[in-house]
Amino acid sequence: MRTASIVLAAYVLCVIVAAIWRLVPTSLLRDAVPDLGALTAAYLGLTARRDVAPAVGGSVVLGYLVDLISGTPPGLGALVLGATSLVARTVQQRILVRGTTVTMAFSAFVAIAAGIVSLIVRGLYGVPTSTIGVELQHIALVTIATAIIGPLVWRVFRRIDAMFARTQRERDAALEGLAP
Repeated sequence: MRTASIVLAAYVLCVIVAAIWRLVPTSLLRDAVPDLGALTAAYLGLTARRDVAPAVGGSVVLGYLVDLISGTPPGLGALVLGATSLVARTVQQRILVRGTTVTMAFSAFVAIAAGIVSLIVRGLYGVPTSTIGVELQHIALVTIATAIIGPLVWRVFRRIDAMFARTQRERDAALEGLAP
């Protein structure tokens, strides 16, 4: 239920960003759409409790839903977000993502990883891409936007985690950003 709630909240945020971001007046900012799907997949991977299957499943479902609203080839986002969730799960034992600075840095890392994986998958399957310079510029803009919005998105997800906590101690840990 927790994973489904986070995926639903992330999808609503993705729809809102997709509807509003196109109205940004500057074309440079219009290309810098934050990767909320990758942030969500990373959050699900980091906070996976015992097994990783629900986190990866939620990430794949969200990836498919993002594919539907973004116009990318079906399955590309699902594959990229599933891999992003697994990368975050691997990182889980190594770092503690708390505080604004670390959250921004980790959000930037997630955006870069998701962008590069997406570029590789599109190249392997023959999906048309731009020149490498344009693709890298796009990844850089998305990384900056994702790093800026990352702490806010993670705060929303931590609130959702706190609602599903069974005890006050778990609720406090979720709000502080400690893995349950």
